[in-house]
Amino acid sequence: MASSSSSSHLVATVFLLTAVSLFSPSQSATCASQTFTGRDKVYTFCTDLPALDSYLHWSYDQPESTLSIAFVAAPTRPEGWISWSINPTGTGMVGAQALAAFRDSRGGMDVKTYNVSGYGPLKESRVWYEVKESSAEYSGGVMRLFATLVLPEKGMTAVNHVWQVGPSVTGGVPDKHEFKAGNMEAKGRLDLLRGQSNGAAGGNSKTNKRNIHGILNVVSWGIMFPIGIVMARYLRTFPSADPAWFYLHVSCQVSAYAIGVAGWATGLKLGSESKGVTYSYHRNIGITLFVLSTLQVFALLLRPKKDHKYRLYWNVYHHGVGYSVLILSIINVFKGFDILKPEPKWENAYIIVIGIVGGIAVLLEAITWTVVVRRRKSNNQSLAP
Repeated sequence: MASSSSSSHLVATVFLLTAVSLFSPSQSATCASQTFTGRDKVYTFCTDLPALDSYLHWSYDQPESTLSIAFVAAPTRPEGWISWSINPTGTGMVGAQALAAFRDSRGGMDVKTYNVSGYGPLKESRVWYEVKESSAEYSGGVMRLFATLVLPEKGMTAVNHVWQVGPSVTGGVPDKHEFKAGNMEAKGRLDLLRGQSNGAAGGNSKTNKRNIHGILNVVSWGIMFPIGIVMARYLRTFPSADPAWFYLHVSCQVSAYAIGVAGWATGLKLGSESKGVTYSYHRNIGITLFVLSTLQVFALLLRPKKDHKYRLYWNVYHHGVGYSVLILSIINVFKGFDILKPEPKWENAYIIVIGIVGGIAVLLEAITWTVVVRRRKSNNQSLAP
């Protein structure tokens, strides 16, 4: 019995340790090697932006308040768009004064300005700064947006900037972008004179919360709950395992519940901090899992004795809710992978782990039925005259 418990916790622990790097962002310093063919402009600074594989080059004439930029990024799809913005009133999308580049109906490149006043459809408009000149080009799956801006406030040395990429354009207007981790983190503080771009305040904190949320839920709902169900279903077949199987099952499920509730709580916190971003299916399944698993915990306190007349009904309820939690847990783990988009090897690692647990369950199912059938035959023979 102890070996079963230790092996189950070992699997969870190993996956927890490896999953720590599940959502670690990767960056590659490439802006210094970028050149712009056919353009005489030389930019003073460049930076590899920390999200969306984007790059920014700029020069700033402080006495004239003139900012020249080259923003480089790949749109989500070839028919998509890229955008770079200054936000004079905040750090996010709302209030951003945006330049957007995309391909027009003739296949050429167009640049338009937008005052992003809310989360609704965009409408071309004047912006906070003056655009002296702008242009864009597209090649090799990458768009390059060039512009020279005159900032309305003299002596500025730093601005809040926001950048973004999108999948499509309808009627000459950029459509809504995705709401993945990279899209939500595409903002920062740009020091115009020192050549530095730092992530917006709270960006790293939110990334850490996403990491914690994902790890806690994969380990609890995605691994420990299935292992606890396997323990209960197959170990109780053997009389020598009674009542040890029950205590193993309870300890595994209660631990999974505690970790899962912590993961669920971080998800609620992330949702409250991400206005306008809703993953309805993932959220609703998560709430359902919390409710069902909480009912399971309280049902343990009302568990009738084996010979009680209501024990059969309790078993039907307990097993039905348990298997519902099992199915919804695995579905929601994959929903989470789809939202966070980690490296494929980590999703594959989870598939391997849950596949091993499933394979063990199939093997134990066959062994259990063999034991049960032989036991029934033996009982029938002993009762025969």
